[in-house]
Amino acid sequence: MEDMCRGEHCSSAVSNSGKLVVFSGPSGCGKDTVLAELLKKAPPLRLSVSFTTRAPREDECDGTHYHFITHDEFLEKLDKGLVLEYAEYGGNFYGTPKGPVDDMLSEGQTVILKIEVQGAARVRELYPDALTIFLRPPSLEVLEQRLRIRGEEDIQTRLAIAHEELRRSEEYRFQVVNDDLDKAVAEVLTIINNE
Repeated sequence: MEDMCRGEHCSSAVSNSGKLVVFSGPSGCGKDTVLAELLKKAPPLRLSVSFTTRAPREDECDGTHYHFITHDEFLEKLDKGLVLEYAEYGGNFYGTPKGPVDDMLSEGQTVILKIEVQGAARVRELYPDALTIFLRPPSLEVLEQRLRIRGEEDIQTRLAIAHEELRRSEEYRFQVVNDDLDKAVAEVLTIINNE
């Protein structure tokens, strides 16, 4: 895993009146499920849709879950300064489109970034007031079961990455355990509303 940012493209954040929420957690901990429920319960929340160079899963739609682009397209967007932060995970690039995030924040909206821990560290530098939430699995055993059910390849590599991400969870202001979906969604929503 590698945190990457080209200085001239990431050196300044816009002033804004909105709220930026950084939402992270290991692969398989239920981030997408929690966020889907959260957006149903609080529709004013806006989810930033990231770029990725990985192939879409069977149930994923381009523009909804991710913007699925090629490696070359990703590098071109980096060169043009169109990516707020990015990281490499499992051999693929993931990155946050800068323009839409800044636009939503300047309009006073609450924007959620679902990003990896490396990218989250960079966003905290650019947006020190960002609200950071880390979603934890109940245990590594449960995480492994979820990864197997999802049909992930190279589970041991993903679990090794998860160990590192869990170690870095202390960098986040809030941690939520996703043991019960409704409870986890309610807890995340309470954190966002109270901050």
